[in-house]
Amino acid sequence: MKVIIFGATGMVGQGALRESLLADDVEQVLTVVRRPAGVRHPKLRELVWADFADLGGIEDELRGYDACFYCLGVSSVGLSEAEYTRISYDFPVAAAHLLARLNPEMTFLYVSGAGTNPDGRAMWARVKGRTELEIIKTFPNGYAFRPAFIQPTQGATSKTGLYRALYTLTAPLLPLLGRVAPRYVTSTDRLGRAMLRAARTGFPTHVVENADLR
Repeated sequence: MKVIIFGATGMVGQGALRESLLADDVEQVLTVVRRPAGVRHPKLRELVWADFADLGGIEDELRGYDACFYCLGVSSVGLSEAEYTRISYDFPVAAAHLLARLNPEMTFLYVSGAGTNPDGRAMWARVKGRTELEIIKTFPNGYAFRPAFIQPTQGATSKTGLYRALYTLTAPLLPLLGRVAPRYVTSTDRLGRAMLRAARTGFPTHVVENADLR
């Protein structure tokens, strides 16, 4: 299996990359990044590209893959709806439309989040909800993953300072939270393994909630 990962330098993407490199049935991993990440592995090929809204210049590099794990995301804090839409809708949809033309049978997995709803009151939930609908419409094997609270494991760290502080403060409570409310908690390594599961065998539903990710 050959896998493409967008957002491999973020916390979720780090988990997806680690689990993909560890998996015996994954022979090649391509990460599409804006700047070199410094990760080295025999399976890994890194492609540096600046404009995620227009991937036409790297089209030939994206042919022949079996799965795409789209983990690129950003906090909506401080962003206008237009700014957030560019990153959370325009970028993943551009990737999906191009890859669907190149590899129509591939698995495309978009990581959104618990509470995503195209008709929701929160701006981020509406934008990501629209993205989910477009991904699922574009790919027969398209999935929207909706993790809730994600525990960073195996050295994964968030690029967002606010999230890093939150994880530091809540770290002592995570074992208890995982026991009393397991349906609301997952981890970066579990999430990565769930992505690989979707690529191998699929899931019964195209929208996968946190409890199902576990």
